[in-house]
Amino acid sequence: MPHRTLTDSGVGAHRRPLLDSIDSPADLRALSESQLPELASELRSFLIECVSKTGGHLAAGLGVVELTLGLHYVFDTPHDRLVWDVGHQAYPHKILTGRRDRMCTLRQKDGISGFPKRGESEYDTFGVGHSSTSISAALGMALAAKQRGERRTVIAIIGDGALGAGMAFEALNHAGSMDIDLVVILNDNEMSISPPVGAISNHLARLLSGKLYTSVREGSKHALAGMPQLRHLVGRWEEHMKGMLMPSTLFEELGFNYIGPVDGHDMDGLLRTLRNIKDMPGQRLLHIVTKKGRGFEPAEGQPVIYHGVTPFDRQTGQLLKAKGAGPTYTQIFGGWLHDTAAADPRLVGITPAMCEGSGLTAFSKRFPERYFDVGIAEQHAVTLAAGLACEGLKPVVAIYSSFLQRAYDQLVHDVALQNLDVTFAVDRGGLVGADGATHAGGFDLSFCRPIPNLVIMTPSNENECRRMLRTAYEYEGPALVRYPRGGGPGVAIDPNAPALPIGRGEIVREGSRIALLAFGPLVKTALEAAEVFDATVADMRFVKPLDAALILDLAARHEILVTLEENAIAGGAGSGVAELLSEQGVVRRCLHLGLPDRYIDHAEHHEQLASVGLDAPGIIASLQAELERHEHAG
Repeated sequence: MPHRTLTDSGVGAHRRPLLDSIDSPADLRALSESQLPELASELRSFLIECVSKTGGHLAAGLGVVELTLGLHYVFDTPHDRLVWDVGHQAYPHKILTGRRDRMCTLRQKDGISGFPKRGESEYDTFGVGHSSTSISAALGMALAAKQRGERRTVIAIIGDGALGAGMAFEALNHAGSMDIDLVVILNDNEMSISPPVGAISNHLARLLSGKLYTSVREGSKHALAGMPQLRHLVGRWEEHMKGMLMPSTLFEELGFNYIGPVDGHDMDGLLRTLRNIKDMPGQRLLHIVTKKGRGFEPAEGQPVIYHGVTPFDRQTGQLLKAKGAGPTYTQIFGGWLHDTAAADPRLVGITPAMCEGSGLTAFSKRFPERYFDVGIAEQHAVTLAAGLACEGLKPVVAIYSSFLQRAYDQLVHDVALQNLDVTFAVDRGGLVGADGATHAGGFDLSFCRPIPNLVIMTPSNENECRRMLRTAYEYEGPALVRYPRGGGPGVAIDPNAPALPIGRGEIVREGSRIALLAFGPLVKTALEAAEVFDATVADMRFVKPLDAALILDLAARHEILVTLEENAIAGGAGSGVAELLSEQGVVRRCLHLGLPDRYIDHAEHHEQLASVGLDAPGIIASLQAELERHEHAG
């Protein structure tokens, strides 16, 4: 099969002779070290061009171009394992591992994933989309290699933000006690190194990772084994000398040999340090300092905005957003939170490192003393809210659906069991488009529905979202509002609309024979399908408690009940309807439409819905088939 050029790939006709020659890390290792800085420049340019067309995560990848080149150049990948944390930083890795010509399909239907994915490449050693998993996974791989008697190095690459999660420290604590070949690279992109400090730090890092220092350090342990007092004195001297010029010895206390900080954009110095580290035994942690967005001025200046981007003009950096779009559900939440906080001093807002993504920016600026970004620590976020509620405050936890999965125990035991007054604003409920299965919120209704004391609401439009947030906040107990990514059908928002009565839905279209019981945004699609069959449509609003009177009334007046939800069918809202009918001894033909028992790959949101039959044509086809079965059975 002939080699494809960049022009063939649809990414552009810009010539990048070195990058064009790289189809695998083996090709990279055939280059001379002197060629790597130019390759880094080409790789950065190509990454900017690709993401400007497809959208995706940009700033993180730009910051690790030199590191990615260095890792694949020094280590024998894929025999040596690279485990990327989160995956936002893995685009350069994808480009260098045989997927350069597919980057134009990034995050698109049938294209490559925006995250490392085991089924996509042997170089993607661990599938990842959530944070702080890399050290645990890498430790597992290192232990497996030891059990099998295989000689390989396993390297976890984790950001300073991800390192703040409890899971990362649990893994560090465990790994420090093991006799394994494990490297953890801490990518610190929240600070820069001034020239003098950087030069000294890099020199010391190379010295501390060199063979001479390592042999003296390890040799002294054996030589002084019989003289514990002297050995303790020498150890403290070494610790104090390093502590004078380097960060905390925390990692040393956890059992890692700490090396750094190193300038992550100094290709020559990085290569020397990586080579030294490769030859060192045991567990070692390399601390590198990088600049997020490196090489693209708009991203360097605004790394938060260019963390995840829509397509943009690569010359100006201007994001190309859809025109005429109304407010997103995230923005609706942000507006409600800001307004409610102004009226109620008891309100406090909590987010696990998603201020911008969850719509808390305006709130955090106006009420900084009532805003808590706990970092990537979802478990802590929920229990922090519980503690605040114990003392009479009104915490609101803004969290993505897929991130709430990580705090399930705290939701059950620390909030619901104690019936504490905590409001959960759960964003990204349902399918999420290009971010794919790792970020999809397809399980929250199923895993939250069995929890006692918890009220669960699903808005079908913008105004309902605002009203439900008010309802949840005024409810004296745990309540959850689950809304989708993006915008709604365009319903005007009344900021003064009253709270909803708990557990009450409403009929939005009267029909006959078929009743569509829709939860959340699928109400709009249900109305489209109902026109074909003259069906009744109910906006159920509440998943818990269900509107039992409405369901029983619909069952009495219709031949078929159809539940619609953008959630797993197993255990979801439809299951709740079936359970209610069974408890009441009502026998009625039911059809449950929702997400199937499989993960849904990345694509545009409407393409994902079509693939599982939750768009209007899919629902119409399911209703037609159900009617035919019903008539045949009758």
